[in-house]
Amino acid sequence: MSFFGFGQSAELELVLSDAESRRRAEHKTEEGKKEKYFLFYDGETVSGRVTLTLKHPNKRLEHQGIKVEFIGQIELYYDRGNHHEFVSLVKDLARPGEFTQSQTFVFEFTHVEKPYESYTGQNVKLRYFLRATVSRRLNDVVKEMDIVVHTLSTYPELNSSIKMEVGIEDCLHIEFEYNKSKYHLKDVIVGKIYFLLVRIKIKHMEIDIIKRETTGTGPNVYHENDTIAKYEIMDGAPVRGESIPIRLFLAGYELTPTMRDINKKFSVRYYLNLVLIDEEERRYFKQQEVVLWRKGDIVRKSMSHQAAIASQRFEGTSSHAEARTPSQPAENNSRQ
Repeated sequence: MSFFGFGQSAELELVLSDAESRRRAEHKTEEGKKEKYFLFYDGETVSGRVTLTLKHPNKRLEHQGIKVEFIGQIELYYDRGNHHEFVSLVKDLARPGEFTQSQTFVFEFTHVEKPYESYTGQNVKLRYFLRATVSRRLNDVVKEMDIVVHTLSTYPELNSSIKMEVGIEDCLHIEFEYNKSKYHLKDVIVGKIYFLLVRIKIKHMEIDIIKRETTGTGPNVYHENDTIAKYEIMDGAPVRGESIPIRLFLAGYELTPTMRDINKKFSVRYYLNLVLIDEEERRYFKQQEVVLWRKGDIVRKSMSHQAAIASQRFEGTSSHAEARTPSQPAENNSRQ
């Protein structure tokens, strides 16, 4: 290709303006590997520079324009040809012309809306990325940089406990209770199981955390269940009146917040599955959905300016600290 003059004659580099200070977060790739990416939140500004380097300084580079884009898109693996973009911002960096030397361009996307959390699943991927493009007649020069977005939530006002009775008539009757129905990703599930009637020989009991990913609509709906954790709570036969405590720490597992009908393309839900196995290897189980959410663990310095702007909207109130806006999720959570 280079022999005929069609090869790449320039290279692009994307660098964030706060790359040295910005926090990074681990995120799973399609191949299942964990890699670190720059971490952003909803409402944060994305800025940096694009550097164009000519491979042959003595040659001219003709182009039809240079641009940088900030894109949020959903890709369904069974429909890879179609990318569903829910965020698409463009900045033109240079008009059509030619270059005889390397150039650097500065860009800024101010207070960018990033409504959903980055996600890589079994059948779907939600990603955010920057893309710089030098448009040329035959072959564009393109450079992409992925980032990771986390969505933060405040403590849910309604968070009732879960209490249910399950059983088999005249054979088994148990009552289980979990302290909450909504948990943050570093939370602890506390509960108890009461045996009211036991006439079958149970040898094992466990709680599973199950992630259910749903993609597609109508007749083309795909459900993918993934067992994230198995937690043994009893080994041996229980007796009537016995009570088994549950204490399950979520911090050690790979969990995401619950996602409901994201851009009408996919959902991710979590369930606690109580499993009993008797001596004849028969399985009895009861499933209960729980809601997971991400709690802000620190007050982010990068958001302090936006928080100050947001608090000004509430001038005249008794306390600025009580002001709650979408642009200051970490401050809300730090008060919990």
